[in-house]
Amino acid sequence: MCKAKKIASSCLLSMTIMTGLTTLFCLSANAKILLPQILSSNMVLQRNKPLNIWGYAAPGEKIKVVFASQKKETITDKNGNWSVLLAPLKTSSKAQTMTISGTNKIELTNILVGEVWLCSGQSNMEYQMRKLAKIPKPKNEKLGFPSDAVEKAQNSQIRIFLVNRKQLNKPDSIHKSWAVAEDSALRAFSAVGYFYAKEIQEKLGVPVGMISSSVSGSAIEPWVAPEAFAQETYFTNQKVSNDPGKFYTTMIEPLAKFKIRGFLWYQGETNCFLNETISYSYKLKTLVNLWRKAWGEQMPFYYVQIAPYDYSKQKSDKVVLTGDTEPNFWEAQQQVLRLPNTGMISTSDLNDNGGDLHPTYKWEVGRRLALLALGKTYNQKIDFSGPVYKSVSFVGGKAILDFNYLKTDHLSSITGFTIASNDGKFINAEATVKDGKVIVSAKGIENPVAVRYNWTENPTGNFYSNGLPALPFRTDNPLTKQFKTN
Repeated sequence: MCKAKKIASSCLLSMTIMTGLTTLFCLSANAKILLPQILSSNMVLQRNKPLNIWGYAAPGEKIKVVFASQKKETITDKNGNWSVLLAPLKTSSKAQTMTISGTNKIELTNILVGEVWLCSGQSNMEYQMRKLAKIPKPKNEKLGFPSDAVEKAQNSQIRIFLVNRKQLNKPDSIHKSWAVAEDSALRAFSAVGYFYAKEIQEKLGVPVGMISSSVSGSAIEPWVAPEAFAQETYFTNQKVSNDPGKFYTTMIEPLAKFKIRGFLWYQGETNCFLNETISYSYKLKTLVNLWRKAWGEQMPFYYVQIAPYDYSKQKSDKVVLTGDTEPNFWEAQQQVLRLPNTGMISTSDLNDNGGDLHPTYKWEVGRRLALLALGKTYNQKIDFSGPVYKSVSFVGGKAILDFNYLKTDHLSSITGFTIASNDGKFINAEATVKDGKVIVSAKGIENPVAVRYNWTENPTGNFYSNGLPALPFRTDNPLTKQFKTN
């Protein structure tokens, strides 16, 4: 009886193995070429860079990729992965087709070659184009109000890719992830991302592709891999909370083989609610370094100062929020400007209501980010920044401040500056521009030691240059010595 059982078990095992092998053989024999979600019809490929084209198929399968007069062949590895490298492509506004052949044949159509950017962050970056048709008319009429932007969008040179967190890691079989920026696809897309692309496309005259990967309410930590925090000295022996890597693994890392020009970042409100200062500086620094490492390039990283908001009026069980909470956070954001190839835009004038965490004017945020890129990345001779504080000296009872990007001597009356002596009490100050410097003083302050500008969660200062607002700052910035770029 036992012998019979052993024979039966042996036969069953053999049948199981044969069935498994047969199934594996069938899967291998019938395996079709599959592509990642980011490779699809309607996409824009980054010009002037070697391009990865990759996917999946049966192990040992011969794959051929044909595009723009280039033919590349490869053999899939033992796991069925394959990849080819296309030589850099020139700008092309004419739609082209890419064919990928093996057991099956895939045709990706309507492909352009131009500039590609990735935008990411939380709700203010995710803020969808469809909302523009429903919001009240903004107070600042000088900045316009493109509430009908979706209806007017008829530019096939702008393409968009909206990351689906659940799908991005899965192979694609329909090849329709990219879309022309119009209709329902545009309504669901990032307003900041679209208006950025619109400005870049108009000024450069080349196709532009925008990838949007954002999550409403997200802190910065999920966008950074845990091992990246472990490699940053600041976080030694510190536990990083808020689910590190949660979104990086699913929404950023799968994109890293796809060549792009640079990054746009609009995030921080969630971390500001936690009253963060220098810890956020290091988290943002870690994110910048990680993303650049993932793509293998020191690409430009342009980001947005979080907009004015009444944090001091909000209740928190974790921290005490004050009138200094947001200015302190702005200061933390600005530390990353000390990293190479970065830029930050001011939004101190872009909120009509201090109780609105999601202010309008997303079109202006996109435009200001585009000005940074046009000036710094594309080397256009334009004014792309408002004044950025550089240094101060105190002479004869006055503060003399130097700024980058200060190009006007015609400001009649500058508001928003305060000044203090050794007692630390700041009072409103008079400020004028003379010989390319800002002179700040106040009656009753004979020996000033510190100056601040727009140091409030409700800024009203009018210090502009090139039509763009100055970044808020304080000369007695404690983070300058605390934050290390290396």
